[in-house]
Amino acid sequence: MVLTFDEVGERLDAMAEEFPPVFCRELNGGISLLPEAVEDPEFPPGEIYIMGEYCDDQMGRYIQLYYGSFAALAEKEDWTVEAWDDELYTTLAHEFTHHIEGLAQEFGLDRKDEEELAAFRAYYNERHPRKRGS
Repeated sequence: MVLTFDEVGERLDAMAEEFPPVFCRELNGGISLLPEAVEDPEFPPGEIYIMGEYCDDQMGRYIQLYYGSFAALAEKEDWTVEAWDDELYTTLAHEFTHHIEGLAQEFGLDRKDEEELAAFRAYYNERHPRKRGS
């Protein structure tokens, strides 16, 4: 089941309100749901999607979630409404953790993400060897 952008936005708004207000301290750009799907450029198209990201740049501190990435996986895996809620909540909590750690200048989750991605790349590349010359 693929929920609409507006349905996902409403669910995300409700979830964000469940987190303690202190989580939004200095999150001056807020939380945005963007329509696009964002694929990891290190993998073949349609293989790996980026669900969200925490940004701390010249625009401030903000969280972006990518509706298109969620929708692509929901279609591929035939998600239920409960699966949507689980994925949205897990992603939002993950990005809030990046924000809180960033405020504390502690980047344990960044390191964990890098380690997990490196392990996944190795696993993926082992099972999908690239042809010579490509």
